[in-house]
Amino acid sequence: MSRKIVIARFNHETNTFSPVPTPLDAFAPQWGAAALRDQQGARTAMGAFIDIAGALPDVELVTPVAAMANPSGTVDALAYDTICAAILEAVAAGCCAIMLDLHGAMVAHGAEDGEGRLLQAIRRIAPEVPLCLALDLHGNVTQAMVESCDIIVGFKTYPHVDMYETGAHAGRLLVDMLAGRVAPLTRWRQLPLLSHTLLSDTSASAMQAAVEAAVRAEGEPGILAVSVMAGFSLADFSDAGMSMIVVADAAGEGVGAAAQRASAVAERIGGQIWQDRARFVYRSQPVLQSLQRARQLAADAANHAGQNKGPVLLLDHSDNVMSGGSCDTMDVLQAALEAGLTDIAVGPLCDPQAVAELIQAGLDATVTVALGNKIPLASIAVHNEPLLLTGVVRAVCDGSYTITGPTYTGMRASMGRTVLFDIG
Repeated sequence: MSRKIVIARFNHETNTFSPVPTPLDAFAPQWGAAALRDQQGARTAMGAFIDIAGALPDVELVTPVAAMANPSGTVDALAYDTICAAILEAVAAGCCAIMLDLHGAMVAHGAEDGEGRLLQAIRRIAPEVPLCLALDLHGNVTQAMVESCDIIVGFKTYPHVDMYETGAHAGRLLVDMLAGRVAPLTRWRQLPLLSHTLLSDTSASAMQAAVEAAVRAEGEPGILAVSVMAGFSLADFSDAGMSMIVVADAAGEGVGAAAQRASAVAERIGGQIWQDRARFVYRSQPVLQSLQRARQLAADAANHAGQNKGPVLLLDHSDNVMSGGSCDTMDVLQAALEAGLTDIAVGPLCDPQAVAELIQAGLDATVTVALGNKIPLASIAVHNEPLLLTGVVRAVCDGSYTITGPTYTGMRASMGRTVLFDIG
């Protein structure tokens, strides 16, 4: 029997409303040995898979690809097919196990259920090979995904600071399965509930309570993993929404009893979420009301030294670049200027044309530039003109940096050429 373990990463959270395209180069794919070097030591699920599989005796790691694109529009068919082909080719060459770091909310042209279609293709090639899957908490889980995996474990945190731990959890279960210590069986329950991303914060709200219930359930006899999936409703397809995934051990009590136990846990936590469903609906304030509140918070901080320290943050979630936004809408800045707000900073804004003009003008130059509102929002029938703003070029850099926080720790990232533009 082959002692090869196939380990791959293919991540995309697809916002099907987004005007930002997702071609192959958006994934910056690393192939083969480069994929191994890219993910070795990374605080990702694939990084954990490499550590766990690499510790096994007489095992060869096969890493066909490591690819991740920031959230954006529907994935191009060529990108999807190219990356899937690399994974399928590696599996077809023979392996004793498969470990996949996927997102769970990928929609591609020709593959509405991006992960489900890939997993089904894998199963046609290797129907009996043990397969574990790590998913983002915002994955939209489908029947095709559940039927094609032995083990599924999702993140338990948002912000996602447990990517590595999730991979380690799934990987340990796979190792135990290979050794015959456990016989994983997966059951899931899908709810007719589209939760808002801002209410999937696992340190507050109903989502915190649901995840805490999942952690408690993992301490019950025969339960190997419990994942609460918030889903991602901006991936607009039939299976979007919240779900629970439970992995139970059929080694001791048999398939029937394990299936019943797993289903009972999924139903119990699903029922808790359904009772709390109103707490997953986000109600945003109108922008003018938000600006008034920000002004008051800033005034309170200024009048009470030592209290309410730090800046007041206004977050335009509808243009969140990490949920597929174009990152160039100017609504909040325009409203803030019209409201007379001062001592404010805005960013990041994605406008390569304006950046090029400002860099050409040079440091300390006073420039009038048309900023933002350049990416058409045709799918929601919105068209706004750029803001004509005058200011001074204060700083220029290449936009490269190393991530030091708990998510993607150590990864080198780049925003591209970046300018600090002071409009007073």
